[in-house]
Amino acid sequence: MIQLTPQMRILVAVDPVDFRRGIDGLGRVCREVLASDPMSGIVFVFRNRRATAIRLLTYDGQGFWLCHNQRSSHYTSSAPIGASSVFFAWRLAARSTSRFHRLHCLTGGAGPGSS
Repeated sequence: MIQLTPQMRILVAVDPVDFRRGIDGLGRVCREVLASDPMSGIVFVFRNRRATAIRLLTYDGQGFWLCHNQRSSHYTSSAPIGASSVFFAWRLAARSTSRFHRLHCLTGGAGPGSS
C-alpha cells in the first residue's frame, strides 16, 4: 500500500517518457535524468508523449510500486505539449495520489501482500 504523508516528496519529469519502459527502465530515468535514487521513497511522476497518461513510481521499502492512470477515452481535446501538459501531468498525479489515499482509508490500510 502506498502511504502518503505530508513530508513525501514528489518529482515530476518534465520530458515525456516511453511507456514501454517498466520499473527498471523508469528507475534508470530517475537515476540518469532526474539525478535521484529510485529507492529513496520519492514518488516519481512520468507522462507519455501525448500527455494522455501518467505513471507513478515509488519504493516503499519492500518493493517498487508502478501505478498507471490514463484519461478516459471520451476525453476529446488534447493538451498542447509544453507547460500546460506538464501542468496536466501534475494535476493528474495529484488526483491519482488522492485516489490512492482514499483507497488506503477505505481499506483500512489493507493492500496487496498485507495479511
